[in-house]
Amino acid sequence: MEQATARQTIADDGWFPEVPRVPARVLDRVIEAALDEDLAYGDATTDALVPAAVTARADIAARGPGVVAGLPVAARVFRAVDPTLAVTPLVNDGEQVVHGLPLLRIEGPARSILMAERVALNFLQRLSGVATMTARFVEAVAGTDARVVDTRKTTPGLRVLEKYAVRCGGGANHRMHLGDAVLVKDNHRAVLAAGGRSLPEAVARLKAGLPPTMTVEVEVDTLEELEEVLLGGPDAVLLDNMSPNELRVAVLTVRGRAITEASGGVTLDTVRTIADAGVDLISIGALTHSAPALDLALDWIRTDLPGNGTGPGSE
Repeated sequence: MEQATARQTIADDGWFPEVPRVPARVLDRVIEAALDEDLAYGDATTDALVPAAVTARADIAARGPGVVAGLPVAARVFRAVDPTLAVTPLVNDGEQVVHGLPLLRIEGPARSILMAERVALNFLQRLSGVATMTARFVEAVAGTDARVVDTRKTTPGLRVLEKYAVRCGGGANHRMHLGDAVLVKDNHRAVLAAGGRSLPEAVARLKAGLPPTMTVEVEVDTLEELEEVLLGGPDAVLLDNMSPNELRVAVLTVRGRAITEASGGVTLDTVRTIADAGVDLISIGALTHSAPALDLALDWIRTDLPGNGTGPGSE
C-alpha cells in the first residue's frame, strides 16, 4: 500500500461531505493548513516504529460530558491523510455526550491514524468546547424570548467552523463577516461626530441607500443615546454594557420598533437576569474566544499485524 501524505486531495467519503453552511473548499483549506503545520517534515516517530502494513482500529471517545461538534471535520482530516481510512460516526454533531462514550471510529493503516490523530483531535476538541459552552448559556436562558448569539471574536481562520459549533450548541450566529450587515459602533460614531454629522441622519441615509435585505444596527451606551438613535429608524440597537434595570427601560423605550441586543461582559451568572429584561438577543464573545476544549482522546482498540488473517471489516 502506498503511504498516504497530507498533500493528497480530500476525497468525498459519502458521509457528511460538507459541514452545513461551511463550503467544502473552506473546510479543505483549513484542514490542509493544519496538516501542513503538523506534517511538514513527516512523522519521525511513526515512520521509525510502525510498519506500513500494520492496520488498526481506534475510537475517539469523550473524557467528560459536553456537546460534540466537528465530527465531519475530524473525519475529513483522517481522509485527507489517507483516503483508504474508514471513518464511521457513532454519534451526531449537537448531541450531548458523557464520559467514555465513543464518538468516531477509524479503521485502516495504523501509520495514517497516528499521523492524523492530533490534528483531528485539535479540531474536534476546540469545536466541541465551543458547542458545550454555548449549550450552557442557551440552557441558562431557557423559557425566555432571548436568543444567544455569537460575535466576530473568533480564532483567525476558524470563524466559519466556530460559528458552526455555536449552532451545534443551540445558539445562533451574528455577523459572519463585515459585509453581512451594518453595525455602527462607538468608533464609527466618533468619526461621524468629528465630521459634524448627526447620528440619526447618518442612520436614515444608510437605510435609504442600502438593499432592503441589509440590516442596520447601532450600538448605544446610554438610554439618552438610545432615544437619539431611534429617530433614525435602525433595524436593531446594540445595548452595550447596560445594567439589568437599564435594559428593561431600553426595551420599553424601543417598544418593538427595533431588535434589541444586549452585549458586554455577559457571564453564566448574569445571562439569565439579562434575558429576563426582555431583550431579543444576547451576544457573547466568550462562546468563541474563551471556550475551554472538551476533553477527548483517541483510544487504540485493535492492532492487526500482517499475516494474522484479520483487518478492518473482517469481523
